[in-house]
Amino acid sequence: MAIVLHGGASRRNAMRVSPAQLSVLRMIPVARRVARATSHRVAVLRLLNSRRGWETEHTPVRDVGWALEQVAERFGGELPVCLVGHSLGGRAALLSAGERQVAGVVALAPWVSPSDVPRHVDGKPVVIIHGDEDRIASPQRSREVAARLARSAPVAYVSVGGGTHAMLRHRRAFDGLAARCAAWILLGRVRGDTVRRIAAGETLLTL
Repeated sequence: MAIVLHGGASRRNAMRVSPAQLSVLRMIPVARRVARATSHRVAVLRLLNSRRGWETEHTPVRDVGWALEQVAERFGGELPVCLVGHSLGGRAALLSAGERQVAGVVALAPWVSPSDVPRHVDGKPVVIIHGDEDRIASPQRSREVAARLARSAPVAYVSVGGGTHAMLRHRRAFDGLAARCAAWILLGRVRGDTVRRIAAGETLLTL
């Protein structure tokens, strides 16, 4: 099972998430690529958050928790799940990595805070893919989170040269690599040189 998590900043007087907003639509190609990379052997779900942005009293992490509960009820609690998230969805994925059902995480251009310390990751693979020209989510911050995570889990940080937050440039590097990493995490399928390097334990890669 793969759950794809969207981003999207909060807007005044518009806390509800619209299925038509760009941050949600952006993840449709990602979900499709994951389905193809796993030869449709893995169910791919897209989570629509209950609120926009990251509010103190309700963050997307709570929505991920709800989604994992739904998966456990409908498909069984032992089903491994890979979280694939962009921006704030990437942050939610990283902070949810310690959940029992989560087998691994792929975070695309994650918008993270210096105080983010994912807990109980316990050896689960984490792949962070971030464009070096991202002006919205700091690549430096995501590298710092990767370094903290590497103390307890196998972490690969992939820097995409010329990549921006919207992932419109070098789409194949973002979507394609995220999908192949999800297939590796869930099925053990290693395809492509970059995934081979990640599976071999390389921690810092540049595309």
